[in-house]
Amino acid sequence: MNRYEDIEAFVRTIESGSFTAAAKQLGLAKSAISRRIQDLEARLDTQLIIRTTRKITLTEQGHTLFERAKILLHDWQEAEASITSNQAALAGTIRVTAPLTFGVNHLSAAFIEFLDANPNIELDIDFSDRKVDLVSEGMDLAIRIGQLPDSSLIARKLAPIRAIAAASPEYLAKNGTPRTPEDLQKLNELRYGLKDVRSWKYTAPDGSVGEIEMPSVLKSTNGDFLKDAAIAGKGVVIEPSFILCQALKDGRLVQILPDYKWPEIGAYAIYPPTRHLSARVRKLVDHLAKHCGGEDPYWEKI
Repeated sequence: MNRYEDIEAFVRTIESGSFTAAAKQLGLAKSAISRRIQDLEARLDTQLIIRTTRKITLTEQGHTLFERAKILLHDWQEAEASITSNQAALAGTIRVTAPLTFGVNHLSAAFIEFLDANPNIELDIDFSDRKVDLVSEGMDLAIRIGQLPDSSLIARKLAPIRAIAAASPEYLAKNGTPRTPEDLQKLNELRYGLKDVRSWKYTAPDGSVGEIEMPSVLKSTNGDFLKDAAIAGKGVVIEPSFILCQALKDGRLVQILPDYKWPEIGAYAIYPPTRHLSARVRKLVDHLAKHCGGEDPYWEKI
């Protein structure tokens, strides 16, 4: 009887949503996973999950145990990793998913540098804007941009992501340069297609907050394309500084209302709490954090 293995089987099953997925992650037979959970229930003398042909549902006691057990499991794996990180050579494969534009434009160099420094590591990188399920797809690490991820995931902030309003000099010469956020409502927005709402909130220099909505003439799920459309004089973009930085530096775009602040999100390295954070993954996260520059990201210095 191994209490750790029973707890791990239970947590992995709930995280992945099935005995089959948990068995695949742990390299065991489905029957072995089921038996370990049955042993756990027998030892605790309580039912933890309700099994049906369609899904697994936690009982009240099961939910209580799961919330505590996933934290304990993660803490143990962290402690184990801190010991083994200094004993084992960095080798093996790291599966990573990262957003397309941010990943290609701002993480590619960091990934290559990491490979140069660690020749026995293989990186398997999925550059995609789709939201990957880390557990079911077997990912070791995800880079995501947005609000702080769900509490069931472990997150480390790599850098703040600040939005900037910008347009081409030609567009502003033709339509006028906005002096207030309300002036933007007279101009055309080039809107990011994954943005759920049509309005923008802002904070004025005096700390007051407001909200505006611009008419849209173009919508796309690719930030680089919207940047190019803005350079071509098609309208105003409000996009992350990591997309616009070079065009602002070389004058193809001009920042609008620089004293106003638009919503700030973040770039995070995240991983499931039940996924063992190996020494190689830990080192990659450290490398990416150093590369991005923390609260003073390198792309804002370009």
